[in-house]
Amino acid sequence: MEKPFLLHMFTPTQNVSPFDVNMAYDAGYQAVIPYTDVALDQIAPLTQDCIFSRGPRGAKRTGIFIGGREIGLAADMLDAAKRAMVPPFEVSVFADPSGAFTTAAAMVASVEGQLRKTHGTDLSGKQVIILGGTGPVGTAAAVLASSAGARVRIASHTSFDRARMTAEVARARYGADASAAIAGSTDERRELIVAADVVLATAKAGVQVLSALELTHAKKLLVAADLNAVPPAGIEGLGVMDNGVTLKNTNAVGIGALAIGNIKYQNMRAMFELMLSAEKPLYLDFRDAFELARKQVAAS
Repeated sequence: MEKPFLLHMFTPTQNVSPFDVNMAYDAGYQAVIPYTDVALDQIAPLTQDCIFSRGPRGAKRTGIFIGGREIGLAADMLDAAKRAMVPPFEVSVFADPSGAFTTAAAMVASVEGQLRKTHGTDLSGKQVIILGGTGPVGTAAAVLASSAGARVRIASHTSFDRARMTAEVARARYGADASAAIAGSTDERRELIVAADVVLATAKAGVQVLSALELTHAKKLLVAADLNAVPPAGIEGLGVMDNGVTLKNTNAVGIGALAIGNIKYQNMRAMFELMLSAEKPLYLDFRDAFELARKQVAAS
């Protein structure tokens, strides 16, 4: 009898995400086992418990998922799991803290798609402003947009120091072309968006980071994308289902939270399915999610 497909979920937080659990089961895993409050130094022994208990053949039907809230810690955990492997005892590992990697991949790939479709261009050389950009999704989006050739400004509406620290991490760890900005006042936001080709709103749910009036000053703006599905919208006037709808009093098109969410859903499920079908172990992070999201956007 074939061994069941097992997914071990490691998270440094108190709980695993129900969203992640549902996605894993729906993708085809037959059992999902949560491990909470996991420290970085526990990853290697937990990984080796996973790989040695089922043999090389069973390892192909075993996976590890890394969650949490911090993308840097998730990346360190992914690296620690990879170092703990002892070929041929080796399993696939997928990191997606707070869904940030697959969400950011879906967002940036969707923006690329609209830049090409509506304006005949791409992210290369574009000025990208990320409002509410100090969280995990904003950070991952900054790295991905930079990898596609954009110049990125990570803006916080509460703390320049948080924006500066986030930009420093993006630069130091991933070589991103990222700088910091403060967007706490109308004047500060206006100064930022006047130069913006792309605006990404990645603030927490229910926080509006850009008003319709402020948006009228964005004369260069080509695409605006908003992750906030909880009223009020992160960008006023941008609907959650919008996907290429022209924003009032601008030359830009908007992409709403549910349009991005549809690509994110496809993306995360496909990443799990890649692990399930892989003949050789995979180590998946935001770069793999982005490559896949670009194909999903092109096919949609």
